[in-house]
Amino acid sequence: MANLVYKRVSTDQQSTARQDLVLEEAGIEDPVVFEEDPGTSSRLHPLQRPKFRELLTYARPGDTVHISEMFRLVRGNQHILDVLDVLHRDRLALRIHDGAFSAMDLTARHPRTGELLSTVKFMVQTLAAAGELQRDLQRELTYDGLRAAEAKGSKGGRRPAVPAAKTDDVRTAYLENRSIAALARDHGVSRGAIRTAVADLLPDHTAAEEGTPAPELPVTLDMPGKVADYLRAADLESAERAALDQGTVVRRGQGYTLRVSAVPAVHRQLLARCQPLDGAQGVPAVPAQRKARREYEDRVSSLAPIEP
Repeated sequence: MANLVYKRVSTDQQSTARQDLVLEEAGIEDPVVFEEDPGTSSRLHPLQRPKFRELLTYARPGDTVHISEMFRLVRGNQHILDVLDVLHRDRLALRIHDGAFSAMDLTARHPRTGELLSTVKFMVQTLAAAGELQRDLQRELTYDGLRAAEAKGSKGGRRPAVPAAKTDDVRTAYLENRSIAALARDHGVSRGAIRTAVADLLPDHTAAEEGTPAPELPVTLDMPGKVADYLRAADLESAERAALDQGTVVRRGQGYTLRVSAVPAVHRQLLARCQPLDGAQGVPAVPAQRKARREYEDRVSSLAPIEP
């Protein structure tokens, strides 16, 4: 029976030092460690995180999954119940070594029905709700801070890849027939970032180039936050990554939308990247994530079709 240790941090500025201490004090024998890449978002469903999926693939019936505290693995109530269902299906035990869940056997099932014990489910839901309340309060404070910053003239979202101080130089060089690829190399940014900086110049400029088809113009689409969170953790091409990095965050109730400006081809590529949110082999789809992906798919599908 193997001891499988799972570790994760929320940003690449954090370390696993505290988790390491808790797990070391637990005295786990011959641990097999699975550690997510730094900054793997807690918004990403556990069953879709690369290292946790690798752990489940490696595990065999009777193995035990060890985590320092519950919220290293899950974010909310539904995440917990989804993970417990998979652990039960694969006959794996779960051991939490710190926090409110550490004294509970979360895998306890009714001996005849096989369902999660009602007392366990109640405690899971109660404690998870408390954790979600804490995060919601933090989100509200963050939102208030963003509104205060906007009132002072600050703009939300990430800074443009091409700084404002260099935008005029980029535009001048473009009008002097410097190519987008060359400008991207000169400034160390993606071609998409250069296209964004000269977007309003593209139609007039390209029309003068005889025999050259006009390039696609950037289109702004609202990407649901659940899709954006998944894509940020994915392996993207430079143009795709630049489109996300330059997106503007728009708050929508408790969630958010990322307003992304990119040429239609990049939007289609991003849509293809998040296909796993519809469910992959052996991994159940999360309804909220699947709904978010389909909302983005509807918006991308509304763009002009690709010409043959």
